[in-house]
Amino acid sequence: MTADDVLDVLALLRRAGAEVWIGGGWGIDALVGEQTREHHDVDLMHRQEQEPAVVAALAAAGFTESLDWRPVRFAVTGPGGREIDLHPLVFAADGSARQASPDPERPFAYPAACFVTGTIAGAPVPCLSVEQQVSFHQGYAPRDRDLHDMAQLRRAFGIATHF
Repeated sequence: MTADDVLDVLALLRRAGAEVWIGGGWGIDALVGEQTREHHDVDLMHRQEQEPAVVAALAAAGFTESLDWRPVRFAVTGPGGREIDLHPLVFAADGSARQASPDPERPFAYPAACFVTGTIAGAPVPCLSVEQQVSFHQGYAPRDRDLHDMAQLRRAFGIATHF
């Protein structure tokens, strides 16, 4: 998934009236303002009530569902093998959100302040905050790309991470 691919998907979803935020590796690169590694996919958080518009817009662009773990997440694959991992969010009146998790008693929390702006290829993009990224990179054995991503946040923001 290239920077141009990500920007194209964001523009497509914006035209469909869907609000999304970038997480995962592309989200970290958006925060640091530069692409630091290759990305297999892009992680997008979206408003759950906008899911029909998201799915319809992506289907019209040739994406088909390749994974269904709803309500936690689902994925689509498109032309050229581009992959998008989609995470439905339910928003509260205060701007915070929740995402279902495999443990229904412990949903993923998104504080209102975690929805920020970064840049990809010089373009402003909606993404998740440094704090949210660090929070989501806990509680599992890190892969090489996770180690790389946390190193980028430490380098760019002078923060501590747990790995």
